[in-house]
Amino acid sequence: MKRIFKKKVVVPVIAVAFLMASTSFKSDFFEIAKQIEIFTTLFKELNMNYVDETNPAELMDTAIKNMLNDLDPYTKFLNEQDVEAYKINNAGEYSGIGALVRSYKDKLLIVEPYKGYPADDAGLKAGDEIIKIGDITIADFKDDASELLKGANGSSVAITYKRQGETKTTSISREGIDVDAVPFYKMVDAQTGYIVLAKFNRKASGQTKEALINLKNEGAEKIILDLRGNPGGLLSEAINVTNLFVDKGELIVTTKSKVKKFNREYKTKNSPVDTNIPLVVLVNGRSASASEIVSGSLQDLDRAVIVGARSFGKGLVQRPLKLTYGTQLKVTISRYFTPSGRCIQSLDYWNRDDAGNAVRNTRFNDFTTRNGRKVQDGGGVLPDIEINALKTNTLTKALLANNVIFDYATNYHYQNELNAVSDFNFSASDFSAFKTSVEKSGFAFETETETVLKKAMSGKDKEIFGADVQANYKRFLEEINKSKVAALDKYQKEIQKNLEDEIIKRYFYREGLYEYYLTNDEAILTATSLLADAEKYMSILK
Repeated sequence: MKRIFKKKVVVPVIAVAFLMASTSFKSDFFEIAKQIEIFTTLFKELNMNYVDETNPAELMDTAIKNMLNDLDPYTKFLNEQDVEAYKINNAGEYSGIGALVRSYKDKLLIVEPYKGYPADDAGLKAGDEIIKIGDITIADFKDDASELLKGANGSSVAITYKRQGETKTTSISREGIDVDAVPFYKMVDAQTGYIVLAKFNRKASGQTKEALINLKNEGAEKIILDLRGNPGGLLSEAINVTNLFVDKGELIVTTKSKVKKFNREYKTKNSPVDTNIPLVVLVNGRSASASEIVSGSLQDLDRAVIVGARSFGKGLVQRPLKLTYGTQLKVTISRYFTPSGRCIQSLDYWNRDDAGNAVRNTRFNDFTTRNGRKVQDGGGVLPDIEINALKTNTLTKALLANNVIFDYATNYHYQNELNAVSDFNFSASDFSAFKTSVEKSGFAFETETETVLKKAMSGKDKEIFGADVQANYKRFLEEINKSKVAALDKYQKEIQKNLEDEIIKRYFYREGLYEYYLTNDEAILTATSLLADAEKYMSILK
């Protein structure tokens, strides 16, 4: 009797569940098909009947990008050129002039020429503004003008640029550019090795392993792994880098998605190099994605002490999906979780404020490491030891975003002679000169308080505010502006750190900056001191 009851009950339940799932799928499918049909007919009628000539490709490109903008900044449509650039970025190899450039509406800005590559050999320097490539004026070029700098090995490109107000020209012969994942490694002292891991391309784990073995051969008994400024890259390489320091078969990251096949556990697959060597990992606000997988998992496994500032907080995983005509959709497919079970995603792109900005997470959940230490989710990886000079704030971000620090470093370079890294000293008078340059530059940024105030005072209620209120409002805004200038002193450590980094690269390239770090960088000095104190190091982990 019981068996009959089970069959009578269970079978209908399964049938209903299947019907609901099937109905839900059909409903979604119908809605997608419906919207595609509406868009297709709209697109056709628009191009046929609009009063002026239209460019269907540009209209479609705009439509796709605007649609994806409502999701997250990592989900992107890649045209054929973008697909090639994506492959090059992951491979770490391309053919071009060998310089980091930033694209603007009317120019390309040389941010950093790579030492010994064509741009450097041709005399291009950070701060140079490229205004013409061959016969093409940058201001007239609608697409990404930086692509014009790439080309076949041995091919030449004529460049017109401005430097300190003077227009110059040069010819550069392109060559193969090999982008190292590990641009620098060296002994800090007789027992401590230092490795810079700058990006997670396909060379990351191999080059990190080579650096680690070489440093151990030189006598390294402790290691500092620098992930500051590393924006991330390949998930597989993050796992392989972590594997250098932890045993085979260790769970490093779990991904969770609404698509079942993307729900995965990623474990280490190789034999490690050294599971016991004391390890400090350096991070900052520009350490993201794969950098956070490495630092977060090593923290969760109590394998390393994390030093620096809270990392960026990107807990999302993307995958390129092939589309037609050689295009791709790079789409966010899942969230990742470190070994303790935490997701370090800091911005909620599915909930936005009135201005359309993603809401930053302010509520954190507690998790525990293998040894029972408390760690939290929702806001990047919080270091075990924080370095104030590496912390970010609204003012410093604005100074960087508006090229104020960059431009000051450029002018400093042309006004001051410096022959050796050891001779560099950014004095109090230098910082005073920087403050003066900020005031003269017309630099301005709007705080959240100002945004709210201006919105309130320009709304419907404006009419009921009397003259006194309006006058007080203006005085208050003036006081806020004065306090922003005073904040240059409040955040001097953070600002000066960025100034020093930018200035040193002007004279001695990135290699010189890392040399300077070995004896002057607060994070490295803190890490070295910690590693020299075995008892303190172990007390943090336990």
